[in-house]
Amino acid sequence: MTRPLSVVTLCGSLRAGSYNAALQRTLPELAPEGMTLTALEGLGDIPLYNSDVQAQGFPAAVTAMGEAIAAADGIIIVTPEYNYSIPGVLKNGIDWLSRLPDTPFAGKPMAIQSASMSVLGGVRAQYHLRQVAVFLDARVLNKPEVMVASVQQRVQDGRLTDEGTREVIRKQLAAFAAFIGAANA
Repeated sequence: MTRPLSVVTLCGSLRAGSYNAALQRTLPELAPEGMTLTALEGLGDIPLYNSDVQAQGFPAAVTAMGEAIAAADGIIIVTPEYNYSIPGVLKNGIDWLSRLPDTPFAGKPMAIQSASMSVLGGVRAQYHLRQVAVFLDARVLNKPEVMVASVQQRVQDGRLTDEGTREVIRKQLAAFAAFIGAANA
């Protein structure tokens, strides 16, 4: 029997009715057996990055998030696309986390998901996030990709209801479990 996998999820949107948050909330019910998913909280509590603030000490929200990522077997980032890139709040959080003495992303298995009302499903945000992940030294799962296009037609009452999309996510989560297992072998 393989050991249980602990995965944290981080949503790049702060909006209460976020489609990406709906996607994030749906992940635990789509996870393979033996994988638990826990949503990270506090992204909106992180101040704008400023090295003068860092010199005073890391904000509690950064430290707590960094500890949760470090303790997890993997991380899934679920993000919208803003202006052809990742949201500022997500980039800001990553900027802070990357400056922790023991960066929690180094060698950490990462999966990326995006959802958008457009027909592209956040592909440009994923491209930019993959570039950032290179600096972070994260180990990004390449396939299968999850880019939920026209998400407004796939979410009802804050839950992902489209069965075809749910199946694609199930496949990615199963592949991610295997990817984590290979990383730890």
